[in-house]
Amino acid sequence: MRLNKFIAHAGVCSRRKAAELVKSGQIRINDEIELNPSYTVQPKDKVFYRGKQLRRQKRMIYILMNKPKNVLTTTSDEKARKTVIDIVQPKVKERIYPVGRLDRNTTGLLLLTNDGDLAKKLSHPSHGVKKRYHVVLDREVGKEDLMSIKKGLRLDDGVALVDDIDWIIGSDNDEIGIEIHIGKYRVIRRIFESLGYQVQKLDRVYYGGLTKKDLPRGWFRHLNRQEVIMLKHFA
Repeated sequence: MRLNKFIAHAGVCSRRKAAELVKSGQIRINDEIELNPSYTVQPKDKVFYRGKQLRRQKRMIYILMNKPKNVLTTTSDEKARKTVIDIVQPKVKERIYPVGRLDRNTTGLLLLTNDGDLAKKLSHPSHGVKKRYHVVLDREVGKEDLMSIKKGLRLDDGVALVDDIDWIIGSDNDEIGIEIHIGKYRVIRRIFESLGYQVQKLDRVYYGGLTKKDLPRGWFRHLNRQEVIMLKHFA
């Protein structure tokens, strides 16, 4: 097994992050620092990260969280701010990590797992995993701006394509439902900010077939077998 995949299967982080750990000299194999993420881990090899030996986790964990506001989507924080791992840690012994990222002020659905293969696939835009958000803005969104977003706005890192967008029924046109599969950084906030709007609230309400039904804010639950199969089908 490749080294970055081994690290991901040990529940440390995703494969991409694992490759970064290796390249930065934070991984030792036996008594030597290994800088090649593609190194093939041998049966007798002992892999260490921060002085602790890593072992592949046999039990795969899949957790769905309704992330609250002011919580970081990361495994740790140097400023000791609250993270999503702090929420699950009392009840989950295995090392897991979030799939993708919701910024600190964004709420809603977040998947956490130690399945590095699935995490990598779900995070890649080419697999087209749908994510739907409820956006509350500082003022009404006009039809012309809505059509511009539908066509695809050009941001500083390229065109931001959305799969669907419309006003929330019953709102005063200042609440929008938007569906995407792209993974650009803070893309929804940047889409509206580019047109002069300020996002007051941003809530992910749908992720790859999963919804927030019976999952209050700040709570989490394990996915059932059918849900895991569904996610793997998406990936």
